[in-house]
Amino acid sequence: MKFLVSTSTLLKQLTAISGVIPSNPVVPILENFLFEINGGVLSITASDLQTSIITKVTVEAEENGSIAIPARMLIDTLKNLPEQPVTFTIDFDTYSIEISSDNGRYKLAGENAADFPKIPELSRVDTIEIPSDVLATAIGYTLFATSNDDMKPAMNGVFINVTGDHANFVSSDSHRLIRYRREDLKSEYDASLIIHKKALSLLKNSLPSEREIVSLEFNSANAIFTFSNIKLICRLIDERFPDYENVIPVDNNNLVTIDRAELLSCLKRISIYANKSTNQVRFKIMGSELKVSAEDLDFSNEASERLFCEHEGDDLEIGFNAKFLIEILNNLHSEKIIFKLSEPGRAGLVVPTETEDDEDVLMLVMPIMLHNYA
Repeated sequence: MKFLVSTSTLLKQLTAISGVIPSNPVVPILENFLFEINGGVLSITASDLQTSIITKVTVEAEENGSIAIPARMLIDTLKNLPEQPVTFTIDFDTYSIEISSDNGRYKLAGENAADFPKIPELSRVDTIEIPSDVLATAIGYTLFATSNDDMKPAMNGVFINVTGDHANFVSSDSHRLIRYRREDLKSEYDASLIIHKKALSLLKNSLPSEREIVSLEFNSANAIFTFSNIKLICRLIDERFPDYENVIPVDNNNLVTIDRAELLSCLKRISIYANKSTNQVRFKIMGSELKVSAEDLDFSNEASERLFCEHEGDDLEIGFNAKFLIEILNNLHSEKIIFKLSEPGRAGLVVPTETEDDEDVLMLVMPIMLHNYA
């Protein structure tokens, strides 16, 4: 079997899906791309058993067929070839692949396509349509706060809950909780699913730059995202997501409005002097002044800065993990943010002062108990 394709076109598609390929696969065949040609269309599949991505490329081919090709070797070859058409010649008796360019010939060993894992087909699916820019924004807001704790599998992904009123995208690692709500994304029926962070990271990197409708089909076990020439199939996390609404405090009436970029820069400097095991920084709010400080008694390091803020409520002193706050501020885009606080032992909320129409962004961060209060 032979087919002709442009090096840049093929490399672009392979790069888009190569992130799913595991570095130490359970099954060696997963180190390969699955190439399938049918009617002049080349379908390329990459998989790690939990997540699979399929992309399509139009090629010049007179025959149909399929073969598994070593992923890393193929990408490295194409990266170092100039833009030109190349011919793939495949011998199904020996599973050898020969790539012919204008001035070179490269031969590598493939594998039997029949050994590549079958991609699950969904029956009795529900479908939701999501604009690609909304999906990218939702993933961007929530992905960083997913958990790495294998003992809490439900929190290793993002919880998506779509109702007749709105859609919520929620993530938490026990220290932070992020809820991104879209009022313009609804469904005739209630739908809930948890999608693993790796699948969402791959999805975000594959989403088109221009606005496009993404079709999300799912059943109790798997989900399929379809857009452009990409199809991403992932296994859902079969766990119950924590009752996050009950964790969000509703009476945080101590409000601190502050410039996001100024506070972020301040935290990056102050955190250098914090204890490396706790990353604790102290917020002391007095009138329209926020004093941010940190100390590491083991090494006699300490630092403090004062920032101007708008403050409604009583004076307050509260501790936070600087690393968590820095990540939260890095993932907000508003010029100013509001801290909604109540007392030193209760969770604080961080919300942007500016949001787009139909969206609501809420970021919760747990405090660190201070040993003393001035």
